[in-house]
Amino acid sequence: MSKSRFSTRQLAIAGIIAAVYAVLTIFLPIPQYGGVQLRVAEAMTLLPFLFPEAIPGLTIGCFIANLQSPLVLDWIVGTSATLIAAIWVSKLKNKWLTPIPPVLCNAIIVGAEIAWLSMGDGAPFLPAFALNALTVGMGEAIACAALGLPLLHWISRAPALRPYLSTKSI
Repeated sequence: MSKSRFSTRQLAIAGIIAAVYAVLTIFLPIPQYGGVQLRVAEAMTLLPFLFPEAIPGLTIGCFIANLQSPLVLDWIVGTSATLIAAIWVSKLKNKWLTPIPPVLCNAIIVGAEIAWLSMGDGAPFLPAFALNALTVGMGEAIACAALGLPLLHWISRAPALRPYLSTKSI
């Protein structure tokens, strides 16, 4: 078997991550879509630091969750922001930097998407982008720093999960 293929265990982890992300996003009664949002599931975007198989899991989970979005463009754009952030997180060497990629990717990409959908590409775009990037980025920062970093810490210390973690020291 080539190294680029996922094992059954890795596919199962990716599937669990996808399911948890989608369920948390769809069923939690807090704003999940639009300019002001706090997606608790985005705490999971730090998981590629420990589990490379989290990348497809997060991408699929985000896509499934975004199918509920009133913004059809979010199916592609929002999911792409999560994919890019997850790949970037997987390349990092320091766990304390892991919230940065999801915050930046979502603030910039999703902030631009919402601004473009609401204002078009005219003069009002830049102020709308700045506001949406700020609000989306703040929600993402809360999810990633306040929830994601403790999640990484807990997972890295869980004895039952130790054999499944990447070789990065945490």
